[in-house]
Amino acid sequence: MSILGFGTMRLPVKGEEKNIDEREAARMLHHAIDHGVNYIDTAYPYHGGESEKFLGRALGGGYRGRVKLATKMPSWLVGGPADFDKLFHEQLERLKTEHIEFYLLHSLNKEYWSKMRDFDAIGWGRRAIEAGKIGQLGFSFHDDFGLFKEIIDAWDWPFCQIQYNYMDVRNQAGTRGLKYAAAKGIAVVVMEPILGGKLANPPPPIQKILGRAETTRRAADWALQWVWNQPEVTVVLSGMSTFQQVVENLESADSGGIGVLDQREQELIREVRRRYRKLSPIPCTRCGYCMPCPHEVNIPENFTIYNEGAMYGQPDLARRQYGSVAKKARSTACTRCRECEPKCPQSILISEWMPKVSEVLAEGRPYPR
Repeated sequence: MSILGFGTMRLPVKGEEKNIDEREAARMLHHAIDHGVNYIDTAYPYHGGESEKFLGRALGGGYRGRVKLATKMPSWLVGGPADFDKLFHEQLERLKTEHIEFYLLHSLNKEYWSKMRDFDAIGWGRRAIEAGKIGQLGFSFHDDFGLFKEIIDAWDWPFCQIQYNYMDVRNQAGTRGLKYAAAKGIAVVVMEPILGGKLANPPPPIQKILGRAETTRRAADWALQWVWNQPEVTVVLSGMSTFQQVVENLESADSGGIGVLDQREQELIREVRRRYRKLSPIPCTRCGYCMPCPHEVNIPENFTIYNEGAMYGQPDLARRQYGSVAKKARSTACTRCRECEPKCPQSILISEWMPKVSEVLAEGRPYPR
């Protein structure tokens, strides 16, 4: 496998997300394949369902035979065992292929895993493998380490996909999950190595730290090299949106691998991580002790979005993320009842922070200095 995989969730578009700029996206994809990338990742919902269709067209002319294709079963759309075949055959038609090398149960969390387990998704996957429709069955993951371990232990998975970068060492599966999977011989595909682009354009305090390094690197290259430096990582996905990003990531891949970062450089990244966390206004660790809120406000989610907008200097992105949170779970639904505050190990005055979160994320006011 190539150490760099091409993720097709953030392809260039003309206006709406569904309107992929197919000429430019195909140019990017073909350039990546021509320069050694052979793992192409997509999923049923990407670009409003158009990503798989685009790949079906773009991988013509001999390109399909040069790559390993990965796509995913939309777990949230499965209402019963019969839906596995229905959705999978639709994906084969979209992708204009009769075989998927790497097939994943998409975005497993407690709810989706429970459903996949009860509907025997693994049994369905094994039958699809026996029929020659799937090469390998894996899963992608977004939840905590405890659930990750439970899923890993449920079957002899050949591979999995986790979110991992130098800021997410304790989030979701985290470093513990990476090492646990690898110790069982499971290949690990990493998504979000640059945290959705947040690590590519660091604020001045972070730039200052990176500027002390003897080796000059782009911020995105630091993030990619840090992930490739982990011996447990198999493939690193990048959701590239421009041709320049493809060129730069190929250059990074040419020099990527285990041992690329020396001890001083690894310490530099640890310092960057510490500095980023100091830029976080609210000392929330997402432990969840404050939950459940009697009014259904998702306290950790609101704080995380607010913090990341401040940490990465991207308030507009934070506001878009806030807009995707269910209305009843937003900070604006907080009644300041204070029931959560005695439960918080960090002694956060949650009822005082929630109006500030609303001012910035809901009302569009600037972050306080």
